[in-house]
Order: sequence, then C-alpha cells, then structure tokens
Amino acid sequence: MAGLLAMAGHARADAAERPDFLHDGTLTVCTNPTLPPMTFVNGTDVNAVDGIDMDIAHGLAAYWHVPLVTTTMDFTGLFPSLAAHRCAMVASGIIKLPARERDFDAVAYQDTALVIVARAGTQPLASMADLSGRTVAVQSGTSYASRLARENEHLAASGLAPIIIQQYPTEDEVVQQVLIGRVFAFASQDVELYYRQEQLHGRVSVILVPPYPEYRHFALYIRKDAHDRALLEQALATMVRNGQMAAIQKEWAIAPDPATALPHAGPAPMFRWGIFFAALTSGAFMRGAFITLAVAVLSHLAAIMISIPMAVALNGRRSWLTLVLGGYVSLFRAAPTLLQLLFIWNALPQFLPIFREAWFTPFLATWLALSINESAYQVEINRAALNAVDRGQELAGDALALSRRQVYWHVIFPQALRIALPPTINEFINLLKTTSLASVISLQELLAITQIQVARTFAFTEYYAAALVYYLAMVFLFLFVQKRVERRFAWADRHQAGTHDP
Repeated sequence: MAGLLAMAGHARADAAERPDFLHDGTLTVCTNPTLPPMTFVNGTDVNAVDGIDMDIAHGLAAYWHVPLVTTTMDFTGLFPSLAAHRCAMVASGIIKLPARERDFDAVAYQDTALVIVARAGTQPLASMADLSGRTVAVQSGTSYASRLARENEHLAASGLAPIIIQQYPTEDEVVQQVLIGRVFAFASQDVELYYRQEQLHGRVSVILVPPYPEYRHFALYIRKDAHDRALLEQALATMVRNGQMAAIQKEWAIAPDPATALPHAGPAPMFRWGIFFAALTSGAFMRGAFITLAVAVLSHLAAIMISIPMAVALNGRRSWLTLVLGGYVSLFRAAPTLLQLLFIWNALPQFLPIFREAWFTPFLATWLALSINESAYQVEINRAALNAVDRGQELAGDALALSRRQVYWHVIFPQALRIALPPTINEFINLLKTTSLASVISLQELLAITQIQVARTFAFTEYYAAALVYYLAMVFLFLFVQKRVERRFAWADRHQAGTHDP
C-alpha cells in the first residue's frame, strides 16, 4: 500500500483541475465492503476497508491532493446516497450498465466477466438454457436479477421452464445458499470468484460464462456532470500510464484465468472453535455490541420521554390535540421501521440540505428513526397502564388536597410503572433486535459486524454463533433488571400488597 501511495505521488499532475464533486476539499467515497477483492474489510477492524476500489480511491485522492473519506453502507443504499450528495463517488465493484448511466455517469476502470458458479464437482453447462427450472441466487439490488429475468423471456419463448431467481441481501448470503445446497448456483463476476476461491477452500467452481457483452467492466459512478466525468477519466488514464493501475492489479493478483488460478485446498471443518472464540473476544464484536446497546437504550429513553405526556393527553378529554396525537401514533405504527429509517437517512436530505452535513451520522439517524417509531408503541403501553390505575386512587389524592402534579408523581405514576414495566421491557428487547436494520445505512452495530466478517471468511456458523451469544447476554441482562425493578415496586402491586393486609 505504501508503494502504491508513493506511485500516486508521482501520478499527481502539477496543476490538476479538481472536479466539483469534491465537497469541502474532500473525496468522499461510498462503498459496500462485501465484494472482495473489489472492496471489503480485510481484517478484524471494520473501519479498515481494503481492496482494488480503495486503492484506486487513494490514488485519486492523491492525484487531486485531497483527503479521502470512505463511507460504508448496504449495497441498496449506495446510489440513493450518491443522489443525496452524501458521497462524491460510488466505488464498490459495480458493473457499468446503460440502465444505471441514465441517472449517473460511469467511468470504467477494470475488465471483468459475469460467471455462473456452483459447488465444486458440478458439471459445466453449455448455455443458460441448461439452468431452466433450476434456482440461481443473486444479490438484491444488483442487475443480475433483471438480466436473468430477460433470459427467462427467451426460455419461455422456447417452451422451457424459467430460471428460479432467488434474491438475498448480501453477496455472502448468496454464496452461503450454494454452499449449503439450497440453490443450484449463483451469479457473480470472475474477479470476485478468484478471490473467493481462496476463502472457500475450492468448494465452488465456474460452470458457465454467459456471453453478455454488457458485463465487461467495473466502473466508478458519480452524479451526472460532463466536466467532472472528463476529469475523472483523465485521472484514471494518468494512473494507467504511470503503471499505478497495473501495480494494483498485481497486488490483488488479478489473473487472466481466475477460475483455475489458485490450487484447491482440502475441505474445511464444519465448525472452527478458534474462529468462534476469536470473534467472541474480538474488539470488533465488543464495539458492535456496545453500539447496538447504546442506540437501543438511547432510543428507548427518548421514546419513553416523548410518550408519557402524549399518553396523559390521550387519556384526557377529546380535542384537536388528541386527534393530532392519535394521527401520530397511527402513522408511525403503520409505517415499516426500515422505511422510516431509510426515509430519514436518504430522503430527508433531499428536502433539508442541513442533513447532508457530516454531523448527521448513521448513529444519529438511527437514534432519531427508532425514537420516533418506538414512541408510537410506547404511548399505547403507557396509556393502558395509566388507565389501569384505579380511579379511586386519584380521588383519594384529591381528598388529601394534593396538587395534580403530586397526585401523578406520588400516586398514579408508581402504580402505572409497575403495570407498564413488563411490556416496556418486551418492547426494549424488540428494539434491541430492530437495531440490526441500521446496517443498511452503514451503522456498524453487532449484526453489521457479523455480516462483514462472514463476507470476509465465509465462516458463517462461527460468527452467527458469536453474535447470538452477545444478543442472549444483553437480553438476559435486561430480563434480570426487569425482575429487580418489579421487586422494587412490589408495594405498588395491589394484589401482592393485599396479601400483607392484616
């Protein structure tokens, strides 16, 4: 890497014109680090994104004399983030396709080819027609599904059964389905396969290279701008002329025949305890668990603070305020949590540019989305708990000349808390698991860390088991807290309190 950066220094043009997409003098690149060797997490540090794309991004930043900032996220969030000005460029092993160039400019930088891959030992196919009636896995959000759908039109015209297209959120899940035998094959790129063969110990092989001319180049994507595109092409051409691109290809051992470039290793064991314990005690998993816990706790605290006055108001007389609050609760209970999260992260900046700034991080977006969503559910819990408190308790407080505030603080709230506590803890446990949705906007919580490590090694059983241990530990901790708090407020339980009456 040091050598490449040194070469990048030689690649600098003395007076290289900078493109307009360099916001605040910084090259911000969005990437989905699950496509080795193009872009992936190369080690246990989830912030250390590596690969061909990252080497090229470093080279471009050096060429323009600007710092590089890399933002990782789910594949489906790349282009919305580019459109929302969250990044200047998308570099994530994405194919140059005319359909994408309708909305964005694409500059090619690496030749490739689409391949159909199956478990080792599967007989090679003669054509795509041999996939008729078989299941092929693809990563959702990529163009593979639409390309196979077009292939199905030809099969239908020939009277053959269609290819069954199964889509999965990430590339590593696609490969897993082939390894466990759930699908027959998956679609990928030859450069990626070369790298994965080393990870997979030779458990997959290429069975067909379809003659698709449009799947021949990886490309960098930017927002449409002819001037910026020309400057990006000029920078890449300079890197080719001075040998920097060749050095990158050599570093990642891109071979002309990737399917046979590496010797096959022996079969891998079913469960590797060393990987499991290494994941369990790794800083990356601990950091991911801390982020998961922090976003869940802060979101739920905010939801409780929002929901208490709303619950009191909704239990009062009907007015325009109760109608507005009722609409709020109905809206956010009806809308899917993932949709709310994506709206706040990707759509909000379209209307309010302030949310494009660096201060609005994935953590803040997740906290905001989950707080709003959770408050709608917590309102109903609190409202029901307040209604369950005997009306006579309130009247007794009035008879003692207590103020309204004193009645609520000393009489009603303690009893309502005892009633609301179990469903509130249940909601918190659900929220703890819902935080995994934040991986789509690049928050590096526990499940995102797990997925990244799985993509890097394909030791999915070991990493999933380690993540399960963390989730169980967190849930059991809060169940323990629930029991302690229930015991603390046992005096407020009128049934238990009655058993001690003389």
